Amino acid sequence: MDAAAGFQPSEHQHRRRNPLRGDWVLVSAHRMRRPWQGQLEEPPEEDVPRHDPANPLCPGAARASGKVNPHYESTFIFDNDFPALQPDAPEPEAEDHPLFRAASARGVCKVMCFHPWSDLTLPLMSLAEIRRVVDKWAEIAAELGSSYSWVQIFENKGAMMGCSNAHPHCQIWASNFLPNEASLEDQTQREYHQEHAVPMLLEYAQLEAERKERVVVENADWLVVVPYWATWPFQTLLLPRRHVCRLQDLQESERDSLASIMKRLLTRYDNLFQVSFPYSMGWHGAPTGPYLEANCGHWQLHAHYYPPLLRSATIRKFMVGYEMLAQAQRDLTPEQAAERLRNLPEHHYRLDPKETR
Repeated sequence: MDAAAGFQPSEHQHRRRNPLRGDWVLVSAHRMRRPWQGQLEEPPEEDVPRHDPANPLCPGAARASGKVNPHYESTFIFDNDFPALQPDAPEPEAEDHPLFRAASARGVCKVMCFHPWSDLTLPLMSLAEIRRVVDKWAEIAAELGSSYSWVQIFENKGAMMGCSNAHPHCQIWASNFLPNEASLEDQTQREYHQEHAVPMLLEYAQLEAERKERVVVENADWLVVVPYWATWPFQTLLLPRRHVCRLQDLQESERDSLASIMKRLLTRYDNLFQVSFPYSMGWHGAPTGPYLEANCGHWQLHAHYYPPLLRSATIRKFMVGYEMLAQAQRDLTPEQAAERLRNLPEHHYRLDPKETR
């Protein structure tokens, strides 16, 4: 490596700061040239049955609780049969030393099925079907947000991300406290707004739209980028172009364009390695419950997508060793990742060229 040749992000290791977290990521793109002799993953199952009476998420199926799902034809939400949060948990007893602190944790956990068919994922659904998902997200965010401080909508897609059921679904956990990531983003966005008098992610979206080098896909209302500070290889950030604090604040036209840009992004993900692309995604917006009356103008609604795949459908990025004990590190630049995603076709590889949904 010739340091005298001048700095090149794709050749020379460097650190990038994540302003949402206030931490740093080490970028070492030259490591992509090393041969891979590590673990190879099993590609996800492609021939999932459309309906399986034994699948607890299918219409008409019985769940572990003994409850039977209705024969739903669109989205379907139910209380998680094994919730991590419950609304009536007692207060923990006070400890006599500051190193042993505990606090209350109350809430509710729900599961939301996107579609009655198990063999569909969001990029294979029609725009009208995705729009119904968006509307249900906004509805549940407003409903639970009327009393809970934080409503976390998230989707774990694929066995690689811990998803035990291929049926298209997500989860919603509402809590009486701000989780770590929410609390951190609240702090960093508030500090940026106080210093610059503009929401951090609103300004960031404007800058990325001008520079183009990390843009994956965009439309009139939304922008998807591989963030400058991305940790995961093909991580993306979904941002509205106008100032929006919460999902439920989206206008009708913005919900339509959100469905469209989600389909375009997720189709690119699947087309990258021609596999049903695994990821964890989630929405972050201004806190709710007691925060609804507070000034949350420093917040900007956004969605994070964290996919683990690195080089192929069978090679993933492991966050271990240095990442766990020192700081996050990535093996290709965000610009390289964005270019690869941007140049992919928008027609899903599993569909006939004449087929659309």
